[in-house]
Amino acid sequence: MTKLTRRDFLKASAMGMGAVVVSTGLAGCIFDSDDKRTTDFTHGVASGDPLSDGVVLWTRVVPDRDFENAVSVAWEVATDAGFENLVHSGTAAAKNAHDFTVKVDVRGLGAGQTYYYRFRTSDSQSPVGTTLTLPEGDVSSVRLAVVSCANYPAGYFNVYREVSKRDDLDAVVHLGDYIYEYSSESGSYAASDAAALGRTFPTDNNLELIRLKDYRRRYGIYRGDADLQALHQKVPFIVVWDDHEIANDAWENGAANHNAGEGDYGTRKLEALQAYFEWMPIRPVIEGNDEAIFRTFRFGDLVALHMLDTRHMGRDKQLDYQNYFTQAGLDEASFRADVGSTNRTMLGAEQLLWLQASMGYSTATWQVLGQQILMGRMNLPAELLMAIATEQFDGLPQALGELAGLKARHLGLAPGPSLTPKELARINTVAPYNLDAWDGYQYEREVVLGTAKKLNRNLVVLAGDTHNAWANNLKDIYGDQIGVEFAAPSVSSPGLEEYLELEETQIAGAEQGISLLADDLDYLNINQRGYMLVTFTAQEARADWYFVDTIKSREYAIDTARSTSRIVRPGAGNRRVESVPG
Repeated sequence: MTKLTRRDFLKASAMGMGAVVVSTGLAGCIFDSDDKRTTDFTHGVASGDPLSDGVVLWTRVVPDRDFENAVSVAWEVATDAGFENLVHSGTAAAKNAHDFTVKVDVRGLGAGQTYYYRFRTSDSQSPVGTTLTLPEGDVSSVRLAVVSCANYPAGYFNVYREVSKRDDLDAVVHLGDYIYEYSSESGSYAASDAAALGRTFPTDNNLELIRLKDYRRRYGIYRGDADLQALHQKVPFIVVWDDHEIANDAWENGAANHNAGEGDYGTRKLEALQAYFEWMPIRPVIEGNDEAIFRTFRFGDLVALHMLDTRHMGRDKQLDYQNYFTQAGLDEASFRADVGSTNRTMLGAEQLLWLQASMGYSTATWQVLGQQILMGRMNLPAELLMAIATEQFDGLPQALGELAGLKARHLGLAPGPSLTPKELARINTVAPYNLDAWDGYQYEREVVLGTAKKLNRNLVVLAGDTHNAWANNLKDIYGDQIGVEFAAPSVSSPGLEEYLELEETQIAGAEQGISLLADDLDYLNINQRGYMLVTFTAQEARADWYFVDTIKSREYAIDTARSTSRIVRPGAGNRRVESVPG
């Protein structure tokens, strides 16, 4: 398979752009069609990629017959819910070639304004959607809901429903794993309760996704979910993909969940990305534009949100601990040489240079990275990593407790004698927990942190992927405090509690032990689904985590006992995770 180039991404984007049109104002006659086919808007409406003067609107028209032909669809945009003050209108063709999706890039709008929009055909009208443009100039606050990792068979999208109840959001930031490529058969990932919950896929989509039609159908199933539709209808999305939009643990030219029997990975990748561009409210990549899926959203002088692709455009293949464990333990010298190699890349040269330039140009108070994976250092004792790598989970809670106890004694947090050399070796022989995260690409992480340090920027990193909630202090290789990381829990995908096979009674101890052993970790929740609300002002950036008490029932509540908050303040003397006063 040949290496995928930027032109390949342009091709996937162009093929997946649907009937993208640019709307600059009112059309003289917005709709005049003799088409009498029955149509509906089964998948609702959505908006995304907001700018200060524009936003992308999305819908899908479902005709009852003649799928070879296009269906005429009209759109209207107004400043009021009654559509008395129309500011944009026009028509486009929903084509079979683009899965009958339609995207309208509405331009010439006012900054920081709320707009209402709808679509219609000759016999049907869509729900009315609400969207917002980005503010300009002096901005007092920005509020973003951050979500990721929504596995349909795992449970209900109660988290999406909860976010849709909010009336105070500027946007939803979705950090990827919007869909999963697995089947919902018993024994498939996170699908043990799918049948009982009525969350199985239909027979025509209940195999692993490989081809374009498979990915398209899966998006259709997800977008048929009422809770996800309600959220899309309410607020614009700012999105980026992760691995499961194609295949698990993807890298630039392959994935852990792809084998030769599934055909050429490059073909699978491009077809999956085509479906992504068709179904998501995102602008297509344009020839000559130096931003691709990585792009910046500017909320006036307060926040510059830089969305990154850490998966598919520049990532080298992940390292594997199995290649470094010997009978004597971890081959530390070889491992450190490889994991710290200056040749290993996560973002790729093009994206890294773009990010450095974007942070350099920006004068916003907060420089925010919206990306998929944990950036904070998660170094844990090697004996724990060996147990995890070999799936020896039975003794893991006990070992974790023992090591945490030793660390507490070493730090003077618990009584006891000084640690012996053997005990010190147990807690000091550490290695990164997850080589699929930034810990597996350490040189490039240092470049990013070094850029923020040199530019004297207030850095906040948003992360998803792990299915758990985290707050990390970001320090460079010299131990200097650079910024913070706030990571969102999953919408429905299981977290560390399932991966490590922990009983409910072991959760609290595991969280305490990991928090103590990982030096830069300030907070984590390893077993609950939810979302993160991040609020930016000139004085602070605040993360609030909200967790639902179940995804296995339509009846749920917010677990107020475990919902929590952290803040970070700007300025070179601050830029560290702090508990909320009071």
